[in-house]
Amino acid sequence: MSRDSLHLVDKGRRDPWVSKAGDRELMVSMYYPAQKGTGKPAPYMSTEGAQAFLKQMKLEVPAKVLSGTRTHTYADAKPESGKFPLVVFSPGFKTPGATLTGLAEDLTSRGYVVAVVDHAFEAAGVDFPGKGILPCTACGKVGPTSFQPAAEGRAKDLSFALDQLIGSTSPWKHAGMIDKGRVGMAGHSLGGAGTAATMAQDPRVRAGVNMDGPFIDSGSKSGLSGRPFLMLGTKADHSPGSEDKTWDVAWKKLEGWKRWATVAGADHFAFTDLAPLAGQLGHDDPKGLPGKRAAEITRDYVGAFFDEQLRGKDEPLLDGPSKANSEVTFQHSSTRDAKDNSGTSSRP
Repeated sequence: MSRDSLHLVDKGRRDPWVSKAGDRELMVSMYYPAQKGTGKPAPYMSTEGAQAFLKQMKLEVPAKVLSGTRTHTYADAKPESGKFPLVVFSPGFKTPGATLTGLAEDLTSRGYVVAVVDHAFEAAGVDFPGKGILPCTACGKVGPTSFQPAAEGRAKDLSFALDQLIGSTSPWKHAGMIDKGRVGMAGHSLGGAGTAATMAQDPRVRAGVNMDGPFIDSGSKSGLSGRPFLMLGTKADHSPGSEDKTWDVAWKKLEGWKRWATVAGADHFAFTDLAPLAGQLGHDDPKGLPGKRAAEITRDYVGAFFDEQLRGKDEPLLDGPSKANSEVTFQHSSTRDAKDNSGTSSRP
């Protein structure tokens, strides 16, 4: 598999965090199926980016440990022939898209094009052309009263990214690989809120996943026009009736195929690379879910969801509890289980 970097500028839309920055900018990491034996190993992230991110998160880890993490991706490799579904990822607040590398690689290995969007000034550790590593300016501005506009901004970013990737003309040189009729979206934390908000206004997104993020009004009160949605979160914070009540509201409103699954022992970052990386460094929480196991669960369920909804594969993993995944609880069942894959099958 291979990875490209794409710099996008939404001309005419001012950056919401730094007015002097000018037009809104995004960095997008494009993962795609590639021919073996081509390209050169792609780094996890730059040393400078790792330094900025670790400082922002107050993590006492040498930057070279993070930047030196080996990936399964090669830069500038020759693409495989054919058309592939597209899945767009939006990371959590304060965390760069690099923290979703493992999940992006897993989906790419299944036969997807994956676009991981980095939103300017919303995380430390992302390098923008001509500007270097941008600070997380939004980190000091987003709170309980400003979370909704932040998620609405994500929705604007993500729809713009789709315009650039599947519009009539695209700046990405391999855009011809994308099957424009099979587009999914997933996000962690604020990215999950942004995913639902995007789907509420953008019908191009066929299926979505919220990984441990809240829902804002547009996402929680919209039925998403019957499109499939997976809610995957921690058991502690996102079980029915728990602290985040937006999940209860969203569940009742969703009109199509839906699943609400929680993971026992998982913390908020269990759905990102931070969990397995912490485990490799010997920092697993002895009372929590091991990082390696957290990564396995996240990849299995997110991958199964998109395989079923965008590729028409039957995925029993999504039917309910399984002995192999005792950590995962299905909080509700749905009677509206029609797949969103050209109507190839449905369930009672």
